[in-house]
Formats: sequence, C-alpha cells, structure tokens
Amino acid sequence: MKNLANIITLSRIFFVFIVAVLLFYTESTTAYYLALFLTAILMWFDGLDGFVARKFNISSRFGALLDIMGDRIVENVFWITFCAMGWLNVAVPIIVLTRGIITDSLRTLAFEKGYTAFGKTTMMQGKIAKFIVASNFSRFTYAVCKAVAFFLLIAGNIPCEYQNKDLIFNIGLICAYISVAFCVLRGLPVIFESRRFFVESSEK
Repeated sequence: MKNLANIITLSRIFFVFIVAVLLFYTESTTAYYLALFLTAILMWFDGLDGFVARKFNISSRFGALLDIMGDRIVENVFWITFCAMGWLNVAVPIIVLTRGIITDSLRTLAFEKGYTAFGKTTMMQGKIAKFIVASNFSRFTYAVCKAVAFFLLIAGNIPCEYQNKDLIFNIGLICAYISVAFCVLRGLPVIFESRRFFVESSEK
C-alpha cells in the first residue's frame, strides 16, 4: 500500500508509450480505439495517484516529485507524437518542453529548500500564485483541458469515416491550444516566486 500511488504514477508512463506506438506505427482502427481507451485510463490515473496518496496518508516529497515527472513525460509524449503525426504545429511541443524545463529546474531549487510544487509545503506564497499554480481548481481545469485535447485529437484521426470527425478534431485542436496557453500561464508564477531563492542564496 505504501508505494501504491507511485505505482499508479509509473503505470501512466508505461501506458503513454504504448499509446505513442499504437498511433505512430499502426494505421489500424482497432489500434486507435485501444489508444483512446488507454488515454482515458492514464488520464484517470492522473488524479487517482494523488487521491490514493491522500486517502491512505502516504504522501511524500518523493511522490510529489515523481508525480510531476510522470505528468511531464505523459504530456510531452502526447504533444511530440501528435506533432510527428502532423496533427499539431511544432510550436506546441517546443513551448511546452521549454516551459517544463524552466519550471522544473526552479522547482528543483525549491525542493532542495524543503518546498514542493503543491500541497501544504508548496513553494507558492502569494494568494494569486497559489490559485493559478497550486489550487485544486487550476490543476483540475488544466488536467481536464489536456485530457480532452488528447482524447479528441486521437478520436478525430481514427482511420475510418464517421459523422462529425472533422468537428471533433477541430475541438481537440482548440483544447490543445488552450492547454498550451494555460501551461504558460501556470508557469509564470513559478518563475516569479522563485526569485526569492536566488536572493536567499546570494545573501549567504
């Protein structure tokens, strides 16, 4: 039970690579439906690992770090795969990857000082920063937006014809760009709040 949340997080990473293989190396309708199913599962697991950690009181700094790592791998594999498939502009993975590298580097600095990205020991101090980055509302909205984008982009490219296929893809595309905008927005407070760590370091 102690490692259950971490196992769930790691399983998301395993599933997303299967999805990438199914999309990139097959043109089978069945494979795409399987990719849709696995996408729904790993998106569900995105919230399940945190729920399990809180439910059984097994939250830890390592678990929080692993959760962020899992999030980064999952979303980056999706964006890069979609770009490679020609479904998205290359700017999408470039922006998301750059933002992730910057914020995760700053969070590593905060982690060394005893802070975490979310939870009771979050590095966010300002009320607005906490709401944008660490609030359940913000995290849930961002996660849902990404999940809808991932799901609809795959659904809109299933290699068979069905009603409203183009509409589904276009909605997925809109959700993808909203997700990218949200991604950047949620990264700005991390950069702003991290300034104090550099000030503290220079004063020592």
